[in-house]
Amino acid sequence: MLTFSSCLAAQILVFINLRRLSGTNYHSQALLLSYFDHFLAALSYQNAIITREIIDEYQIRLLTLAPRSRNNRLCVVRQLCEYIAASHPQSYVPESMINISLIATYKPYIYTLNDIQALMNATAKLTPTDSLRPHTGRALIGLLYATGIRIGEALALNVEDFYHDDERLFVANGKFHKARWIPLTTSTCAAINAYIKKRRQRKHCSLDSPLFINVLNRRLKYSSFSHDFHYLLALTDIPRNKEQHPRIHDLRHTFATQRLLSWYKEGVDVNALLPALATYMGHVGIASTQRYLQPTNDLIDQVNQRFYHHYLAQVKPIGDLS
Repeated sequence: MLTFSSCLAAQILVFINLRRLSGTNYHSQALLLSYFDHFLAALSYQNAIITREIIDEYQIRLLTLAPRSRNNRLCVVRQLCEYIAASHPQSYVPESMINISLIATYKPYIYTLNDIQALMNATAKLTPTDSLRPHTGRALIGLLYATGIRIGEALALNVEDFYHDDERLFVANGKFHKARWIPLTTSTCAAINAYIKKRRQRKHCSLDSPLFINVLNRRLKYSSFSHDFHYLLALTDIPRNKEQHPRIHDLRHTFATQRLLSWYKEGVDVNALLPALATYMGHVGIASTQRYLQPTNDLIDQVNQRFYHHYLAQVKPIGDLS
């Protein structure tokens, strides 16, 4: 549970509660505000309002962070500043944060099919090798790659959320409290069903039991899976260096990019289908989805081919007539 101890703690807590009343859990933002609160407490800050000097000092303290992390912390602090200034006009409100350039942001790693197969094969080395842990790792990686759901959504699934006969998953509490159905391919459905059968061979599980569990038969936590995932990466030839450091979340980027690539290969209207992809991924609009689409060589090649065929069929004939 988050704790707040600075002189602004009461105002911060009221602000967080008000934001949660709008329909969002505001958990990640509350965590960022707790960092700001700890910063104020460490300086023994005793002012009832926020001053420009304290914001400037906080920005200096954040210079060691990555640009996106720094931007996230400053944006949520600015929201707090606006809230306090509404009742205390003399309180300082910094200007809107400048958007981070694409160069400064992390470039997602797009996994190849060989990468995924290597990761899934490596799960056999998770210990104890005779436990459910290797099967859990394999099933979870396969699900993330095949569906593109968020890791938090996957870990929150219960057995009852898997509808084998209908070949779909029910995400009851996605981001922004949005529930949605996730269609599954036959092969993905079979893999999840096989995993559940292995679970039941070892210990009975009720429908409201967590779908993915640890060696103690409790819901698998992100920290545990993250540790396993980085261990598995080290067992493969997937590049990891200063320029490339693959993450679990990049499986979601991979899904979106591969889905777009498939549509280009099928010759369908990609623009017409992007809203459907946004809904499937639990986004509020296609702008969020577009950030997940990465220009891989295969995708660029498909885009070029489509433009070339469009030129031959639509543009060149008009030029020949003129």
